Amino acid sequence: MDFNDSPEEAAFRIEVRTWLEANAPKKVDTKKMSEPELLKLAKAWQATKAAARFTCMTWPEALGGRGATPIQNVIYNQEESKFDVPRGFFDIGLGMCVPTVMAFANDETKQRFVAPAVRGEEIWCQLFSEPSAGSDVAGLRTRAVKDGDDWVINGQKVWTSGAHYCDFGILLVRTNPDVPKHKGLTMFWIDMKAPGVEVRPIHQMSGGSNFNEVYFTDLRVSDSQRLGAVGDGWKVALVTLMNERLAVGGSTGPNYGEIMDLARSTVTEDGNALSNDAFREKLADWYVQAEGLKLTRFRTMTALSRGQTPGPESSIGKIISANQLQDLSNAAMEMEDQFGIITDTAIAPMEAAFQQSLMWAPGLRIAGGTDEILKNIIAERVLGLPGDVRVDKDVAFKDMPTGR
Repeated sequence: MDFNDSPEEAAFRIEVRTWLEANAPKKVDTKKMSEPELLKLAKAWQATKAAARFTCMTWPEALGGRGATPIQNVIYNQEESKFDVPRGFFDIGLGMCVPTVMAFANDETKQRFVAPAVRGEEIWCQLFSEPSAGSDVAGLRTRAVKDGDDWVINGQKVWTSGAHYCDFGILLVRTNPDVPKHKGLTMFWIDMKAPGVEVRPIHQMSGGSNFNEVYFTDLRVSDSQRLGAVGDGWKVALVTLMNERLAVGGSTGPNYGEIMDLARSTVTEDGNALSNDAFREKLADWYVQAEGLKLTRFRTMTALSRGQTPGPESSIGKIISANQLQDLSNAAMEMEDQFGIITDTAIAPMEAAFQQSLMWAPGLRIAGGTDEILKNIIAERVLGLPGDVRVDKDVAFKDMPTGR
């Protein structure tokens, strides 16, 4: 691995840093802002980045990018992370949905949707998971039936991030129940404000409502909204899923350094928490894991810098980082004792960072593929181990047992 920027990369890093220092919004207390206020701020920042071609940088210039290299994109993200700018509203759309549209839609559709999404004028969501199809996305039951030049869609999706503020979405549905489950799927793009679409926010234990249930009742979509061929929805979905797992591969949240700072200032019955042998042993484990993740990401960056395609590092990184965040947050709550129930950022230790990550970490272990799914991917496709036994491989979806 090469830990240093090349001369070209170093020059680009200076260019990015100079631009950010001149254009990044002044520091604001985003924790006290409502979601609509945050969304307005995020759209303004997205438009500023788009005007300077600092978003979707690897995309063609004709579609709003700058034809940059993947490593240049990494460098920009590294530098932007040092600034307090609004994030999150566009990650799913620009990281997962719009790339799928770019790969499978016709030219007219791409010209209509890509540029507005890059500028932050329109936001997209991903409609995959269902109550009976979470990890097994191919088991979904939302149906689309052909009616002339249209399709009529009925069913339900769940855990759809950001659906309540999104303008469009990509939707995976079943169009043929007479074939095995992976072969009867088709992908469409839909208007989230169309008649027949109902979005119901889910109140989460963290206090937020970013996840949603989405119901479709006789939703009519044109066949021109189809992405890929009829029955090829699984192949199209794999493009989205691979982008999703890369996007969520590096989790954010408190790390071993921050819990060490908390321990320094926390006094328990046995004295200073940092002096506790059991805690120090955990701290050493977290440090080793963090160093392994850092070096794995450096390996990915080295591959990008050389123009190579990274391997399965994102799946490995997600398993480790999501589990570490949950373990670390649990330990912090135990350390804070009765003060761990305080979620008010103004009075809670470390501005309630560990309380928030404790609520978020379990979801991170599910988003973008559960631990079990990613372990199977690594076992089968990286280590070459035998695949899981599948008794439904050649069974038509309509003949699969439903558990009723």
